[in-house]
Amino acid sequence: MPELLLEPAFLAQLDRLTLVSRRLRAGQMQAERRSPNRGSSVEFADFRTYTPGDDFRMIDWNAYARLEKLFLKLFVAEEDLTIHILLDGSQSMVWGEPQKWRYAQRLAAALGYIGLVGMDRVTGAALGCAGEAVNRFRPVRGKKQALVWFTWLDSLHPGAAVRPEVDLRTYAAQAGRPGPLVLISDLLGPGWERGLRTLAGQGFEISILHLLAPQELDPALEGDVRLVDVENLDGVEITADFDLLRRYQERLQAWREGWSREAAALGAHYVPIVTSSALEELILAYLRRYEVLR
Repeated sequence: MPELLLEPAFLAQLDRLTLVSRRLRAGQMQAERRSPNRGSSVEFADFRTYTPGDDFRMIDWNAYARLEKLFLKLFVAEEDLTIHILLDGSQSMVWGEPQKWRYAQRLAAALGYIGLVGMDRVTGAALGCAGEAVNRFRPVRGKKQALVWFTWLDSLHPGAAVRPEVDLRTYAAQAGRPGPLVLISDLLGPGWERGLRTLAGQGFEISILHLLAPQELDPALEGDVRLVDVENLDGVEITADFDLLRRYQERLQAWREGWSREAAALGAHYVPIVTSSALEELILAYLRRYEVLR
C-alpha cells in the first residue's frame, strides 16, 4: 500500500489556514472568499467545521440540531481565486535524504488541500513528469476534490528534462485566470528566472518555495571524488578539502541571496526550505511567517 501523502490528523489542522492573495491584502477579509453576500452567486458548495473567529451567521443551525456540532455553510462566490501550484519534476528533484521530490509532493498536497477547503479553485502542473513537458491538472474546487488532487500528485513520475523558460511560458499562456502561484523547485539549471518573469508579467502572484536537501547544504565529501550532474550526466573531478567546501558554502549562500533579490524584483515571496524540516512546522508556522499562508 503506498505511503499516505498526508496524515488525516494533519489535514484537520489545515482546515483553518488560507493562501494569501494580494487581493485580500488590499482590503478584503478572509471570510469574503466564503461569503454568500459577495457578488450575486449564492450556490451552496460544502460544509466545514466551525473554528473560533468564524462568522456566526454562516453556521448551519439545522446541522447543529441533528449532530450537536457547529458547521459552516460554504458558498461559491463569483470572484473566487484560482490557485496555481507548479512542481519541478526534473531529475535533480529525485535526490537527497529526505528526497526532494517526495517532500515536494507532500507540500503541494497540503497547499492544494488548503485552497480546496477555502473554496478557491485549485489547478496546477508538473514540469518534466509522465513523458510530457507540462503535465496539467484541471481546475477543481471544494473539499470533496481533495482525493482527486492527492491521486494526481501521487501518480506523477519525475525525472524528465525540464525547460523552465519554455515550460513556464507555456503554462502562463494556457492557464487562464491568473492568481496566487506557488512554484516548488530546487531551481537547478538555467531558465527559471526568465520563466518566472513571464508569469509575473501575466499577473500571477508568485511564491517560490526553494527546496534543497541537507546534503546540498552541507555535502559530506572528502578527498578526490568525481561529481556527476544528474540532469546531463556531465562529470567533474574535484579534491574535496576544507578550502573547496568553504568556497562552495559561500557560493551557495550567494546563490540563495540572489534568488531572494530576484523574487523581490518580481514582487514574489522567496522561501528557502530544507527537506529535513518537518512539513507540519513548515506549513503551520514557517510559511505563515513568510506570508504565504495565514
